[in-house]
Amino acid sequence: MDNALKMKEPGADLGEGTFLDSVESYIDRAFAHLDLSEGLAERIRACNSTYTVRFGVRLRGRMYSFTGWRSVHSEHVEPAKGGIRYDASANANEVEALAALMSLKCALVDVPFGGSKGALCIDPKQWEVHELERITRRFTQELAKRNLISPGRNVPAPDMGTGEREMAWMADEYKRTGPADIVNANACVTGKPLSRGGIAGRTEATGRGVQYAIHCYLRDAAHEGIGGRRDLSTMTVAIQGFGNVGYHAAKFLSEEDRAKVICIVERDGCIFNPGGINVEAVHQHRLRTGSILSFDGAESSPDKKRGLEVECDILIPAAMENAITLENADRIRAKLVAEAANGPISFQAEKVLLKNGVIILPDLFVNAGGVIVSYFEWVKNLTDIPFGLMERRRRERRNAQITSALESMTGKEFPEDMREEFLEGGQEIDLVRSGLDDVMRGAYHRMASVLSELPEIRDFRTAAYYIALKGIGDAYKAIGI
Repeated sequence: MDNALKMKEPGADLGEGTFLDSVESYIDRAFAHLDLSEGLAERIRACNSTYTVRFGVRLRGRMYSFTGWRSVHSEHVEPAKGGIRYDASANANEVEALAALMSLKCALVDVPFGGSKGALCIDPKQWEVHELERITRRFTQELAKRNLISPGRNVPAPDMGTGEREMAWMADEYKRTGPADIVNANACVTGKPLSRGGIAGRTEATGRGVQYAIHCYLRDAAHEGIGGRRDLSTMTVAIQGFGNVGYHAAKFLSEEDRAKVICIVERDGCIFNPGGINVEAVHQHRLRTGSILSFDGAESSPDKKRGLEVECDILIPAAMENAITLENADRIRAKLVAEAANGPISFQAEKVLLKNGVIILPDLFVNAGGVIVSYFEWVKNLTDIPFGLMERRRRERRNAQITSALESMTGKEFPEDMREEFLEGGQEIDLVRSGLDDVMRGAYHRMASVLSELPEIRDFRTAAYYIALKGIGDAYKAIGI
C-alpha cells in the first residue's frame, strides 16, 4: 500500500524533457507570432500559484498521509476551471502543465473560465469505496480552506481516476463547510450525477467532442481530407486508451459514422482486427474481466507499442501525456492524429510527425468537449433551470404546425419514420450536443482562419496556441496588466 503513495519527482524525465517542458515550448513557439511585451508574455506563461496540501486520514486502524495539488494557471477570467485526477504518479510539475493547458483550452473555445488543475497522489484501485469517500471529503476540506473550490473562484471536474461519484462527494462536502453562497453551492464542481445537479451528456462529452473535432476537419474544403477521403465509413481508426474518453470516441465513430476501429490499446496490451472491432462488445468484455485482452473478436498482444504504430487513417491517443516521443515518432503510420488526451505528443516528436506529413489536431481543441459541457452544467446550476425548459413545448407546437402545413400543401402525410423525431421539442441531451457541436465548429473556424490569414503559421497546434494566448493577452491588457 505504501508504494501507491509515492510520487514521481517533479521534472522527472519523460523522454525529451517533461510534460511541462513540452507545453512551455509550444507556448514559446506561438509567442514568436504575437506582439506581446516581454513582461506580459512571462506573466501568461507562468502559473499564478500551485498549492500543495498534505493531510492524514485514519483508515484500516492506522493513519495514512496523502499529498495533493491544486494549480491555478490564470485568473484573467474567473472562476478558474479544471479537473482533479487521482493517480499514483501525479506530481506538481504535471499539474502545472495541465493547468496551463486548461487556460489555453478555455480561451480557444471561448468559455469564460481561467485555467486550473488538481491531483491527488493515490491509486484509487487500492482503496474501498467507503475509504475513497473519506479521502475525497478530507481533500475537499483542504481545498475549501484555501478557497480552491468555489462556484465563483475555482470549479473542479472529473479527470483520470475520478468521475461522477467523486464529484458528488466533493459537492456535498463543500456544502457542509458552510459556504456563504449556499444557493449556488451546487456549481462548486461539474461532472456530477444527474441526480445531484449534473447535466445530460457530461459523461460522453469529451469523447463526443473528439468525434465533432474530426467532423470539423473533414468538412473543411481547404484541406484534402484524410488520404483524399472525407467519408469516415471508408476509414480505419486506432484508439490508445479505453477509458471514458477513448471508449466514447470509439463508440461514436464506429456506430454513428461507421468508421472501422481496428486497434484498441490499453495499459496491459492491445487488441487488433483489420476487419473491425465491436467497440461495445469490448467494453462489456472489460467490465466482466477487467481487461480488453482475450477478447474473442480480435487478436490480443501484450505489446502496447504495436498498437500505437499500426497503419491506420486516424490515431486517437486518449491516455496519458507523452505517448508519442522521439523514440516512436518515426514509426507512427497514421495519416491524422486527434489528441484526445492532454499532451500525448512531445514537442520534439511533433516536429517528426509534421515532417512526415501527419496531420495533428491538437488537444486544446480535440478534447475540449469536457470543459464545454462543464460550462453548460455550471450555467444550469447557477440558474437552477434545466436546459430546454422554457422552449421545448413552444418548439413542439411550432413543429406540429409546420408538419400540418406541409401535409396540407402536398396532400401527403409526413413520413412516419421522421414524424416523431421532427415533432420532438428537444431533450436536454439534444441541446447539450447541439451546443457542443456549435462551440467546436467555432473553435475550428478560428484555427482555420489563422492558418489562412497567417501563412507563417502552418500547423493547427500553433494556430490554437496563437488564438488562446492572444485572447488571454487581450484580457490582461483590458484590466491594465
